[in-house]
Amino acid sequence: MSLQRATGGAWWAEGVALVPQTSLRSQVRKTSPTSASAMAARTIIIDHGSGFLKAGLSGWNEPQMVFPSVVNYIPCRENPGPSYARRRVSLGIDIYHPDTFSYPVQRGRILNWEGVEHIWSFVLETHRREHEDSSVIVTESPLREPVDRQKTLEIMFELLDVRSLLLADQLEMSLYASGLLTGVVVDSGYGLTRVQPFHLGRPLRPSGKTLEFAGQDLSAYLFKSLFKEDSNQHNLFQLDTVTNTQMNKCYVPQNLGEALDFRQSLPSGSDETNTYQLPDGTPVELTPMQRLAPEMFFSPQVFDLEGPSISQAVLDSIQTCEAYVHPLLISHVVACGGNTLYPGFTNRLYKELIEDHFSSTKTTVWVGSNRNFSVWLGASVVAHLSTYKSEWMTKEKYDESLRQ
Repeated sequence: MSLQRATGGAWWAEGVALVPQTSLRSQVRKTSPTSASAMAARTIIIDHGSGFLKAGLSGWNEPQMVFPSVVNYIPCRENPGPSYARRRVSLGIDIYHPDTFSYPVQRGRILNWEGVEHIWSFVLETHRREHEDSSVIVTESPLREPVDRQKTLEIMFELLDVRSLLLADQLEMSLYASGLLTGVVVDSGYGLTRVQPFHLGRPLRPSGKTLEFAGQDLSAYLFKSLFKEDSNQHNLFQLDTVTNTQMNKCYVPQNLGEALDFRQSLPSGSDETNTYQLPDGTPVELTPMQRLAPEMFFSPQVFDLEGPSISQAVLDSIQTCEAYVHPLLISHVVACGGNTLYPGFTNRLYKELIEDHFSSTKTTVWVGSNRNFSVWLGASVVAHLSTYKSEWMTKEKYDESLRQ
């Protein structure tokens, strides 16, 4: 079973543990490429985040594969012990061994290259059935070290036999997805929340901010809040309850105090959407703070998290840039990443930006309906830009670099 219900609300798994409502391949989206030339290019785009992987062919209007970035290790009969030797790696969660899954990418950093290789191999194998000789774009986190980039090249060229590869900055891709060249990208995903100003397509690196609280911290709060000392992030019932609460019940209030007063004033049982069920069918009401958990992004101190709020990080980031670009940046704030989909998120961000420092300047928060796919969509645009031709690495260039 999968860790999250990324598309269609269905759990998925792989191999002997496959007991899904729909398989991963049935999650391939039935969208259409935007042009014949886009399909002709046949570039496979892989956006591998901490929580989810998004992949598909450039020229389509959204990724065709979206699934949790999760692998599990099944002990073989020859090696039932805890070591990694002779254990089989597979995708998703094995429902018979739910305690064996892990995230290969955590907080934007790759910690398990074997798991990453397995996931990439699956993606390329799936797409190469119809597009055998495809180039590949892999997006990368600004936190990646040079050794990570070299390891990516090694896997793609030596193990997966890719003919040409482009490594693309995730935040830069999000900017291009918006159609802008100047602005502030605010990307909040599963592992990280990042703020990066751009001017004329160039990142203003010293002004970038990375906050290590994101979707996984919200999940951790709900696990502890809902299940107390019994909380277990490998328990499938708890996992499903937390996921359902995040996706269907949580929202960002415009004013925390007023929202708490309102929710606390509601009579018990008056809101049918405010409950979840225990395995025995017993209904349990959510507390006001459980419903308002995404307040974490705007008041991290309330949840014992360090660092500024998202809105403060945006303001701090802009203030460190040269004064002449301030109006351009605040008028082009690009919100993207899965957390920005919470109801009320972008309105709250806009409200805090205009209230704090920029009430006299036109403030605009740019949002797109597919902003949880912004990185992938931007890479789809870049796949067809001739200006990026020199950035591509071919197999021949890679082999030559090894001989030097």
